[in-house]
Amino acid sequence: MTTNAPAGAAGQPTFTTRTPVVSRRASTADQIKDYILTHGLRPGDHLPTESELCDRLGVSRSSVREAIQTLSTLDIVEVRHGRGTFVGQMSLDALVEALVFRGVLSPGDDLQALREVVEIRQALDLSMAERIVHAMQGTENPNLHELVDQMVASAAAGQTFPRQDRLFHAELLDHIDNSLVGQLVTAFWDVHTAVLPRLGLSLPADLDVTARAHRDMLEAAEAGDVEAFRTAVVDHYAPLQRTLDEVRPR
Repeated sequence: MTTNAPAGAAGQPTFTTRTPVVSRRASTADQIKDYILTHGLRPGDHLPTESELCDRLGVSRSSVREAIQTLSTLDIVEVRHGRGTFVGQMSLDALVEALVFRGVLSPGDDLQALREVVEIRQALDLSMAERIVHAMQGTENPNLHELVDQMVASAAAGQTFPRQDRLFHAELLDHIDNSLVGQLVTAFWDVHTAVLPRLGLSLPADLDVTARAHRDMLEAAEAGDVEAFRTAVVDHYAPLQRTLDEVRPR
């Protein structure tokens, strides 16, 4: 990009060229990501050594090390000491940590971040309803029924059931051919359960409604009833949404 400057001593305009400043760390990190893609590497595959990356990418060893550190925090690469650097598992742990931090530090209405997470969880469940039902229609799922029985028993005893709840949603989504949706649902579940106690919000009293809603979701899916499944999803989130509505900021 060139810009006109005031005329020089000879009466001729002078020009200044402005070159965008690109972070060397970001540039090298992008090159490493491109290398992973162009070579068709998969999670767990071995990456070249630091020296080899320096030669291939035409950058310094310090740039490679900084880029590897950046990509490691995102789980794009994994450094195994004494063994080398490998393609990471691409988990959503970094996303979860960032969203939890955002939820706790949100300015103003502290519960707005939690409301947004609940809305996203419900939207994901509803959007996948038809695919889940079609995949599970006519099937029998003893593991899911056992999880539901445990949730109902815990609710009757006035106890929460976070482990069973998470496993239920994860296994439900295992029936569809979309691993990313499953990762997103469990990631937002983790954000939800992490933010909830940090904000000092008590769990909804009617845990039995939530527990029974899981059973309704499962039975609707096995029966092939999409509308009943969607109704059960709404019932599943209703107690928590009522609790959030009751504590809206003054």
